[in-house]
Parts: sequence; structure tokens; C-alpha cells
Amino acid sequence: MRSAYLTAARSLQLGREWAVAGDQSQALEAYQEALSLLRTLPPKRTRDVLLAHTHLAFYQTLALVGSPGGQNHLHLGVSYARSTRDPLARAIAEECLSGLDVVM
Repeated sequence: MRSAYLTAARSLQLGREWAVAGDQSQALEAYQEALSLLRTLPPKRTRDVLLAHTHLAFYQTLALVGSPGGQNHLHLGVSYARSTRDPLARAIAEECLSGLDVVM
């Protein structure tokens, strides 16, 4: 199971790198791969933290290109960030919400 977490984390990392490099389609594929893998794992804090980060990264990338459909990822990312109380995930969620006039 540890290797599944590492694989998902690596997909998230690659997705972020591709998004910064301007390859949003490759980034979205990497995020989808991470989400697919994480959804097969049993509920655990590590899984939920990775889900928070992945959903928020998915939302940020979709918002960057102006693509619809990011609201579900934002909602899920914020929810996981709240429940895990991960400081970094919460900070990212707050940043994502700041443009929406919503408070966590």
C-alpha cells in the first residue's frame, strides 16, 4: 500500500510540474491518475491529505485554462483539507477560495 501512496504522490508532483511548464493536458492526466489510484485505497489520513492536494491542484489547473468543471474538485479539495487539518492543504484551499469570497 505504501507504494500506492508514493505512486499517487509522484503523479501529483508530475502534474504540478507539467502545469507550471504549461502542459495542462498532461497535468490533468497525471492528476486523474493520482485520483484513480487514491480512490482504490482505504480511508486513511495519508490518502485524504493526498486527495486534498490532488483535487485542489486539479481545480487550480482547470481555473488556469478557464475550463469548466473545477467546482467539484474545489469542493472536494476543501472538504478533505478541512477534515485532515493539513496546514498546507488548508492554506492552498484558502487561497483557492479567496477569489470566491468564501471563508473556510
